[in-house]
Amino acid sequence: MSLPHAILTALLEKPSSGLELTRRFDRSIGFFWSATHQQIYRELGKLEQAGLIHALPQPPSRGQKRAYEVLPAGRAELTGWVSRSQDPKPIRDALLLRLRAAAVVGRDGLEPELERHLVSHRRQLAEYTAIEERDFAAVEPSGEDRLRHLVLRAGIGLEIFWIEWLSEALAEFRQPPAGDQVHPG
Repeated sequence: MSLPHAILTALLEKPSSGLELTRRFDRSIGFFWSATHQQIYRELGKLEQAGLIHALPQPPSRGQKRAYEVLPAGRAELTGWVSRSQDPKPIRDALLLRLRAAAVVGRDGLEPELERHLVSHRRQLAEYTAIEERDFAAVEPSGEDRLRHLVLRAGIGLEIFWIEWLSEALAEFRQPPAGDQVHPG
């Protein structure tokens, strides 16, 4: 249910075409709510049919992208969604499950995957901190920008958590398993 709300949020921030939306998802919203280009275009059609958005009028032109804006019903839907109660989602991460499975079947082959994840999280943290320096370091942000910064800081905190946890996991992998220690004879 959140993809339509992500799209409504993006369109309220700035009326956009489907192509502009997909680019914005790739640069911002997609960091915490991903969607394929096809999903975005499909959802735009559903939102338009539901009377939550409409295409902005434009002169006919070949290759012109339809830009959309949110209607009052769309704003009301988003406002209602923001205030609804929702329980936290449990973590479902295949890497954590694979680590648990390694405790049963052995560690072979998992260490390079942990290293790959560590590199990925370091790269993502660098991207987030660059965004923070670019967008939030110069001036005191407005109320809306403070909320956007809060979302970004959540992403930064999660990346720091994963980097620390993966470093700990790799340190564990580099230790011999407790049952494999050689005892002096």
